Amino acid sequence: MPGRFISLEGGEGAGKSTQLKRLAEALRARGLEVVETREPGGSRGAEAIRALLLQGEADRWTAEAEALLFAAARADHVARTIRPAVKRGAWVLCDRFVDSSIAYQGHAGGLGEEAVRALHQVGSHGLYPDRTLLLELSVEAAAERARSRDTGGADRIGGRDEAFHAGVAAAFRALAAVEPERFRIVDAGGSAEEVTARLLDALEDLQ
Repeated sequence: MPGRFISLEGGEGAGKSTQLKRLAEALRARGLEVVETREPGGSRGAEAIRALLLQGEADRWTAEAEALLFAAARADHVARTIRPAVKRGAWVLCDRFVDSSIAYQGHAGGLGEEAVRALHQVGSHGLYPDRTLLLELSVEAAAERARSRDTGGADRIGGRDEAFHAGVAAAFRALAAVEPERFRIVDAGGSAEEVTARLLDALEDLQ
């Protein structure tokens, strides 16, 4: 079977990290090699950049500098982790990818979608996932999940105001509408088991 590259996207508290682990377990049970990874991060160089991006004050970086750092981390991640794994036939599950940069820095951050895509073309040769699973959750439910898991406060991006995160949510919706063949919008409400089953259903045509 060919390797596949799957990204999980969504706002804060949507359950991406939890569901990525559950989805990986379910796919391994079907006999697939699965690589779990994340952004920013996923390779030694990208993990070093992650600390720069997520620590410090909310305004530590300009939107331009932030986008450049994300693009640099992603370039290393793609070259050293994602492409080699897919080439050998593995399924790569990634917690966030370039659509997050488009939504967060491009739209909500005001940098513009074209600028983010241009950086992605240079750094990662325009690689996009085979399938992007967009987990959607109501604002109230997401806030409750964020409170229940809080172990010391949000990072510098997750801790931005409600208007910023509303812009992120709107951007994700717009991206999904433009690329329905790549995106699947998945209801992230209900039990963890129910959400995992929906994610598996959204991948059936790729297996």
